[in-house]
Amino acid sequence: MTTGACRIAIAGLGTVGTGVVKALAARGEDLSRRAGRELKIVAVSARDKNKARGITVTGWTDDPLSLASGDADVVVELIGGDEGIARQLVETALANGKHVVTANKALLAKHGLALAKLAEEKGVTLKFEAAAAGGIPIVKVLREDLIAHGVNAVKGILNGTCNYILTEMEASGRGFAEVLKEAQEKGYAEADPTLDVDGGDTAHKLALLSALAFGTAPDLASVAVEGIRHITPDDIAFASEFGFRIKLLGVARKVGEKVDQKVHPAMVRARSALANVSGAANGVLVDAGEAGSFFFSGRGAGEAPTASAVIADIVEAASGTPSPVFGQPAAGLKKLEPADGKQAVSPWYLRFEVLDVPGVLAFIAGKLAEESVSIESMIQRVRAPGAPVSIVMITHEAAQSSVERALKAIGASDKVRSRPCMIPMES
Repeated sequence: MTTGACRIAIAGLGTVGTGVVKALAARGEDLSRRAGRELKIVAVSARDKNKARGITVTGWTDDPLSLASGDADVVVELIGGDEGIARQLVETALANGKHVVTANKALLAKHGLALAKLAEEKGVTLKFEAAAAGGIPIVKVLREDLIAHGVNAVKGILNGTCNYILTEMEASGRGFAEVLKEAQEKGYAEADPTLDVDGGDTAHKLALLSALAFGTAPDLASVAVEGIRHITPDDIAFASEFGFRIKLLGVARKVGEKVDQKVHPAMVRARSALANVSGAANGVLVDAGEAGSFFFSGRGAGEAPTASAVIADIVEAASGTPSPVFGQPAAGLKKLEPADGKQAVSPWYLRFEVLDVPGVLAFIAGKLAEESVSIESMIQRVRAPGAPVSIVMITHEAAQSSVERALKAIGASDKVRSRPCMIPMES
């Protein structure tokens, strides 16, 4: 066992970094016992030294890169971003033989394989529990606990901002833009919400979970991404009538020897575990083959839950022997072979805004039939004379490519007033 204090350097004192300092101050003695050695913060760096944070800082430096060459044993990177200072700090710290703990999903989704190789070459740990789902310990579960029978699929609500928006839209009947503005005012959404609401944040996290689940190098480029901007109160109300809720899901599933990775709004049954993850919470469902299905939920962001995940990684880094970053040696990580997601088969929710004229329903049904897409159920809303009407259909199972071809033909008609909406229905 390593003896002597474990010296910790922290780069970034935002919400999470501040939470880490608070937790170590409040429970340092107990955490040190768990680590088998004293945990001691020796250096910190952030943008503004004088910002009020309610914590006592030790070993301040204006240069975060200096933490990688100082006397710390563990460098905690909480700056964020897939390039720039964050990447330089992590690479330099690993190259200098220091353990690294990070919450940086973008960095690992883009450079995870190279960083894993570097950590192994230097015999140090690179841990990232906080990068995937905040306080939910899903990284450890996939890396260590559900390995006996392999994993067939991982699907989850991985972005608290989107889940909050969809939950509030359902509860209030308000539109996306209004609820987004409220989320920004309450601090649930960034001033620029693009990364969250357009699905990029979920894609970063999914790339990491997929690598852990399937023994592949992270492959962000092969994740198909769709956000939630186009979801309307009508879609949410119709989903409820059919017994479903709309959630933004990250889904990675094996298709033979290939992997299909998608981020998209999906219909999930109202009685299912994922459907009942509300507000800013996260939830992850893992199909572990013969071992069965496992569901994990909890707070996916915020000071306490995310700091909890960072602290757990610090304790493990201080106490244990370095383990492979993605569950197996980097040299053994396979190149992910992406499946053709367009061939994925599921039932579909379809919504059309059309002119209320004779023959329009037959036209839509005909175009769907040409692509062998059959209709299971339908709702048509009557509105004021001359106003567009909503036609909503649930299909039987059909390939995504077939539905897209049918909707392209339908959308070209002058009887259809807006782009048709299609949302897969997850089993």
